[in-house]
Amino acid sequence: MLTRATLVSTMTTQTSPSRPSIVQSVDRTIDVLEALAEVGGIARSKEIAQAAGLPVPTVHRLLATLNIRGYVLQLPDRRYALGARLVRLGTVAAQQSGAQVQPALDRLVDRLEETVNLAFLTQDTMTYVAQASSHRSMRMFTEVGRRVALHASGVGKAVLTTMPDARVRDLLAPLGARDVDTVLQEVDVSRRRGYAIDDEEQEVGVRCLAVAVPGGPAPAALSVSGPSSRLEPGVYSQVAAHLRATADELAEGWAVDGGF
Repeated sequence: MLTRATLVSTMTTQTSPSRPSIVQSVDRTIDVLEALAEVGGIARSKEIAQAAGLPVPTVHRLLATLNIRGYVLQLPDRRYALGARLVRLGTVAAQQSGAQVQPALDRLVDRLEETVNLAFLTQDTMTYVAQASSHRSMRMFTEVGRRVALHASGVGKAVLTTMPDARVRDLLAPLGARDVDTVLQEVDVSRRRGYAIDDEEQEVGVRCLAVAVPGGPAPAALSVSGPSSRLEPGVYSQVAAHLRATADELAEGWAVDGGF
């Protein structure tokens, strides 16, 4: 069987006039980071090596360097976690992505006549990176750059629906087991209906519907927020359908050369 590692090794020995050669050490380092993210952000080196399709000694060496640079963190139990240095890179990337998606958000506002937001997961919170405001005199406003809790925001709960329950428990562990169980029940409901709801949890009189956006530079969610009197249960299905359509548009844009 031809593994990804074998393919990369073969490619590094070949030259192409139309494509620059791959630097194997850099390529493998990215593989390790992506593998660590895919297995939930915390794992042992053997598990990371298996996910990346790389030899364990190679992964050990790469993790040691990443640990020194702060891009991964070695925990007391010898597992590795994604490091805080990645947050800064992710924040900058999120801001750039936010600027790229603005036209799509503006079009969604025209359809829904309510404020829409794009937020990215940054470590254990959601950060708003772009917004398109409603044209109505009574409208919602969320400052770009603001961070909100995963368990008490529409965008946070939407992103949690894309994760295994074990990963959700890790992220929400500070809440305590009973509260985490409650959030997990709501996340399960959100998975089945296809959207998450912030029902006046951030602000009294304000509701928010959100859906996850796949394929971005970080786990992301798209939301619409408005007064509870306008964003009421009778319009949820229609609003969610518009959100999903725009989320698919954003995902398609990210898949094409990494942007719009």
